[in-house]
Amino acid sequence: MGNFISDLKNNFRRGNISLQLIYINVGIFVVTTLISVFLMLFNWDATSWLQYLELPAWLPLFLKQPWSLVTYMFLHAGALHLLFNMLWLYWFGQLFLSLYSARHFRGLYILGGLCGGLLYMLAYNVFPYFSNYLYGSFLLGASASVLAIVVATAVRSPEYRVNFMFVGAVRLKYVALFVVLTDLLFVTSGNGGGHIAHLGGALAGWWFARSLQKGMDITGWINKVFDALSGGIKLKRPAKKPKMKVEKGGKAADYEYNARKKQQSEEIDRILDKLKKSGYSSLTTEEKKRLFDASKR
Repeated sequence: MGNFISDLKNNFRRGNISLQLIYINVGIFVVTTLISVFLMLFNWDATSWLQYLELPAWLPLFLKQPWSLVTYMFLHAGALHLLFNMLWLYWFGQLFLSLYSARHFRGLYILGGLCGGLLYMLAYNVFPYFSNYLYGSFLLGASASVLAIVVATAVRSPEYRVNFMFVGAVRLKYVALFVVLTDLLFVTSGNGGGHIAHLGGALAGWWFARSLQKGMDITGWINKVFDALSGGIKLKRPAKKPKMKVEKGGKAADYEYNARKKQQSEEIDRILDKLKKSGYSSLTTEEKKRLFDASKR
């Protein structure tokens, strides 16, 4: 058992941000399911406790549990719900990381969930259609966050082709458009709240990609919060300046280093151009590896 846990920890540390978020979602699902099973064995209510982590549509209840705006995006209603979300997160996560950074991925996952949750509450409290469902409706799932990743990838590389079984290769812009239109059509369905949240996540993905094209990273504040929480008090201490190490031939070493960095940057630009023009499948194994390594820096 100890080796199994150690292997999980090592795989989590070695994995990229996409795999780490998948680990977190699966882990939370397993823990919450085990707790529910335990409660059911004693004939206790196995579902109501989860509502403290799910996002309520009714604003007065949300004010009593504001943390649910974040926790809801890591919960899932069942194994299939989890499976489909994690498959999309993995597939599009790898493509996203070939175009953006890991910090962008982390920030956009949270931003997509926040926008999805806020739009969900706004719609349920504004539109009379949802008035009968307002007080007992709760939102959970990573779908809004996943849609943000999908749409941001489509905005950056709209001509990239994705292969679907029984359909064939489809340009990424059409995949994103199909998903968004589907959610619009089913806003008044039985899972209307979920589709509204999807639209909020998609809007966040579009907003992020367009803003980044203009030189503004709207996920920057989210990453600063994460950095502050992970660094704790250490962030307040001034960093110690490393001692200068003087060696002979230092200028030559700097020149070689800069030349090597420039060559690597030009190589990545060439691979990205090839990816945009011909799709991911046109890349060689070595090119895919270089792109993947560059995305983790």
